[in-house]
Amino acid sequence: MPRLEDKTINPVDSIINLVLFVLAILVWLVFWFGPYCGILWLGYYLLTLRMRRRERARFLLDLVEVGLKQGRRPEDTIISVSNRRDSALGVHFHLLAYYLKDGLSIREALVKVPRLLPPQLLAMLQAGLQIGDVGKVLPACNQLLKDAVSQTRGAVNYLILMAFVAFPVNLWLVTTLQIYVFPQFLSVSNSMGVSAPTGLLFLIHHRWLIFAIQFLMFLVVWCAALIYMDGLRLFGGLDRALAPVTHRIIYALPWRRKRLQRDFSAMLAILIDAGMPEPEALSAAADCTANQIFRRRAQIAVDHLRQGMKLTDAVQLVDDTGEFAWRLKTAMQSQGGFFRAIAGWNESLDAKAFQQEQATAQSVTTGIVLLNGALVGFIVVSIFSVLISIINEGLLW
Repeated sequence: MPRLEDKTINPVDSIINLVLFVLAILVWLVFWFGPYCGILWLGYYLLTLRMRRRERARFLLDLVEVGLKQGRRPEDTIISVSNRRDSALGVHFHLLAYYLKDGLSIREALVKVPRLLPPQLLAMLQAGLQIGDVGKVLPACNQLLKDAVSQTRGAVNYLILMAFVAFPVNLWLVTTLQIYVFPQFLSVSNSMGVSAPTGLLFLIHHRWLIFAIQFLMFLVVWCAALIYMDGLRLFGGLDRALAPVTHRIIYALPWRRKRLQRDFSAMLAILIDAGMPEPEALSAAADCTANQIFRRRAQIAVDHLRQGMKLTDAVQLVDDTGEFAWRLKTAMQSQGGFFRAIAGWNESLDAKAFQQEQATAQSVTTGIVLLNGALVGFIVVSIFSVLISIINEGLLW
């Protein structure tokens, strides 16, 4: 009778296998799952950055507006809310309240907390404090906050999809094919005496050039997504260093320029209605755009205004279309004030800006998809050319 084999499990081997299994899981968590979760968190953080800033700013504006209706100063309202120690308000809000408790005015405190509000919104509130009535600038502030919805929608639908999905996958796939797959095709075709197609040879011999082009496009899309979501504000020094370039780019984009015109015209109308002198109102309205190019052009208009030029003629140096000057002349003849008279034009500028922004995002995304499609099609044609040549050679045998 045959002897049964001893199948007793060795405890030492079981412990070793368990340790190796745990180490494998740890390596997977550290080198794959951890970085992957980090990238997802970074994408989520950048994607929601503008909307979170918008909500913080809207909360502060709502507090100020409610406090003004109750006859309270903005300082008292902010301090009383901060005393509740609500962590959801954010550290910057409590820091603002701390400066106010320390005896600073709200103008000085807002300057010390620049990350609480966008630069344009901060300048608008400063202008409202300058005329002594913050409530008058709140409509322009609320209009500015609506821009975050359009910009985030464009980023979600187009740039984020390209930056986090399409380009990384395409970059990894094409590089893997060029390094591991294409040389094998070339080796098989040479062993069978089949001449390799020109396209395949081009992809193999110029793989680093193709990789560099794809990686450059990947960086461009990432930088565009970062600027699109206002992510440069995370790096204060970098934001200030690149200000001359970014301000020119913003002014060159038609939808951003229309929003600058909207903010400038709204604030100029509010400040003139409040009785501020025209040169000071023109300069303060330009500061509310937070754009160096717009400020420079407005300063030229201020110089001409001080030399005796009419306001309707001076604003043409800021608005190339001349439409704002015409609207301003019409507003001077109305009895309801400048801001109410140009409200329709501001809404028109906002609608055109939204349309141009979404159309441009769709066009850029479509162009990138077509370019990637052409590259993938070229690779597929090259691979099938080799396969067809190998099949034809096999049939001749």
